[in-house]
Amino acid sequence: MNDYLFIIPLFVAVAIGWLMGRRQRDTKLPLHSSLQQEYFRGLDYLLSEKTDEAIESFIRALEINSDTIPAHLALAKLFRKKGDVERAIQIHQNLLARSDLSRDDFMRIQMALARDYYAVGLLDRAENLLLEIRAQRPGAETHQKVIALLIKLYEKEKEWGQAIEVAKQQSAAELEGLEVELSHYCCELAEGYMAQQRYRHASGKLNTALNFDKGCVRASLLLADIAIQQENWKGAITELKRVAAQDPQFLSETIKRLQRCYAELNQLAEFERLMTQWLNKYPSTSVMLALAGRILEQQGAYPAGAFITDQLKHRPSVKGFNRLIDLYIAHASKGANESLMVLRGLTGQLELSKPVYNCQRCGFSGKSLHWQCPSCQSWGTTKPIQGLEGE
Repeated sequence: MNDYLFIIPLFVAVAIGWLMGRRQRDTKLPLHSSLQQEYFRGLDYLLSEKTDEAIESFIRALEINSDTIPAHLALAKLFRKKGDVERAIQIHQNLLARSDLSRDDFMRIQMALARDYYAVGLLDRAENLLLEIRAQRPGAETHQKVIALLIKLYEKEKEWGQAIEVAKQQSAAELEGLEVELSHYCCELAEGYMAQQRYRHASGKLNTALNFDKGCVRASLLLADIAIQQENWKGAITELKRVAAQDPQFLSETIKRLQRCYAELNQLAEFERLMTQWLNKYPSTSVMLALAGRILEQQGAYPAGAFITDQLKHRPSVKGFNRLIDLYIAHASKGANESLMVLRGLTGQLELSKPVYNCQRCGFSGKSLHWQCPSCQSWGTTKPIQGLEGE
């Protein structure tokens, strides 16, 4: 099916070339006849699901009629998508050598060649070509494509600062759709500053991240970590509370940090009230277990176990069930304890074998939180798993 999607633009472009040839049949009958023959041969191959033969036939049709630039661009795009980038580069370079190109066609071909270079890893060439196109002051649509590809190129090189500088020179409309990526570039820079204990610089980058994307959970968590490092417990709590408004699925990432901050302030009762509020508004296993832990400390194992049991009736989870077994093991008789230990071993293996996070876009899953999915390379799409095997 993918092959058909690849050759549809080529098929259409060759058809246009053939129709253009028909208009000139009185003066160029041999050209029209040969082009028509190759076109229908290619169509026959396509309908017979012989995609490789169809492509070769359309290529021969293009050799007969070399005037149709869209057909050549479609062919080059096909080669690039099929992995034959060298042939795509050759087509684009041959087109650029023509003297009859309009300004728009020239920049369009340059843009396609830059994509070729990007795809094959010739990033310096791609960057130089993109900067050259930008210097020619193209139209709004082409300029937006240039900026988007330039930013992705800097991402590939991990030149986060350069990507951000390019973005700052553009309008909000030109950056539409890139806000999430840019916020994570800022976070990448901030983590570098944090490793050097340059917290003021890190905080500046994280505030820039939130300017790009107010929903950037990563920036809030890192700002909280900076506040914790500086023993600014109230500031850390403020940052962590913001996560609830940004994306409640990430509340599990805040709980240990919050409990430490409230403990340092000797305000664990406030922590308990916050967990109760969150459990009612954003129910999750981690929030429930945090409350169960407070009940265990204040009232003992049986009230904590009863609380977990009641919560599991409404929101069952493997993690909650395992914590319940742990409580019973600690207070069961010797005979019952042995049976529970066997059960806990089985359910514990089940919990350990399951991933904790998964990408909402491609489904990649694992036990570590990757802000950029290792599979599809998307930013901010990996989240804690919800439901029976997660939160």
